[in-house]
Amino acid sequence: MRLTNHQAVEIVKLACQITQRPVVVRVFGSRLDDDAKGGDLDLLIELDEPVANPALLSAQLSAKVSRLINGRKVDVLLTVPNLLRLPIHDVAIREGQPL
Repeated sequence: MRLTNHQAVEIVKLACQITQRPVVVRVFGSRLDDDAKGGDLDLLIELDEPVANPALLSAQLSAKVSRLINGRKVDVLLTVPNLLRLPIHDVAIREGQPL
């Protein structure tokens, strides 16, 4: 995975701070390929409770993590009980690596 240990720990901390609850954070997509270069960071945030404003939560986390990783683009996907589960969620859970 093309993240440092420090970045991984900080991403989980940011996710917990923004959601104000424990979360599971998974990295999926091109960042799992150690031989690749560049690319965005795809994160799946798993929560057990509904979220009142998922778009705002995703945007806040994306912006803060982007700053942490020197301005790289960050895509945040949420899996929560009050949102529709799509095939991309299954891929992210199956192939993603928890931080």
